[in-house]
Amino acid sequence: MRSYRYVICDVFTDRPLEGNALAVFVAAQGLETETMQRLARETNLSETTFVLPPEQGGDAKVRIFTPTCELSFAGHPTLGTAFVLAEMIDRSAITLELGVGPIPVQLEREGGQAVFGWMRQPTPTVLEAPGAASILAALGVAASSLPVLIYDNGQRHVMVALESPLAVTSLRPSFEQLGRAAEAGVCAFHFTGDQVFARYFAPHAGIDEDPATGSAAGPLALHLVRHAGLQLGRELVIEQGREIGRPSRLVARITEADGRLEVDVGGSAVLVARGEFLVP
Repeated sequence: MRSYRYVICDVFTDRPLEGNALAVFVAAQGLETETMQRLARETNLSETTFVLPPEQGGDAKVRIFTPTCELSFAGHPTLGTAFVLAEMIDRSAITLELGVGPIPVQLEREGGQAVFGWMRQPTPTVLEAPGAASILAALGVAASSLPVLIYDNGQRHVMVALESPLAVTSLRPSFEQLGRAAEAGVCAFHFTGDQVFARYFAPHAGIDEDPATGSAAGPLALHLVRHAGLQLGRELVIEQGREIGRPSRLVARITEADGRLEVDVGGSAVLVARGEFLVP
């Protein structure tokens, strides 16, 4: 039997047992792809990451798995893995090599410990949502107050704006219907000032509701810059997960450099468990 160490951390929170949980295998050399997938199924968290030696000049290569498939990019696995590696790499910047390419994470430290991190995300492409009416019907809402669009940054996210925080909290989607209507995650939100109340549903990927969706936070901020007057450079606070008992806090900002929009998403993470798997 081979022994592989792992760490569990809660991401987009500074309180244990909140946020979005992540399992990180810190030295995954020798694990076959099939075994990684089986381990992700065993942890049964929304994502599990496997840390490997770098191949493109970064600090580590990272592979991300849900219980059913591998992902080229996801937000809370990227940030959480950087926090785990920050215990071993005493630097303020860590670059992770993902399927979408290198993702830099800038860490803020207190007393040598990472307390907050910003990841530079791929700038998403914007697509029409041809199934918008079916998506709204599956959510149980009559309309979106902003255009219903798809943002693709390695994951696809549909944006649906609602009229109040209560409208977000009161959602009771038909997950079966939503899974058929959208081959993408659906972010339903209310925007007020510089704060968002959001819920995220991805039944097409086997996740009825996600407590903190870092890959959607950047696209959401870009959607608000394009359609709701959010100012470039302003930090957007996103509250998510309370309805399923995992309150989370994400921060996103859109800036412009040399005529190109840049997307940063930040948050905290806390380590909550360590262990090892024995693998044949």
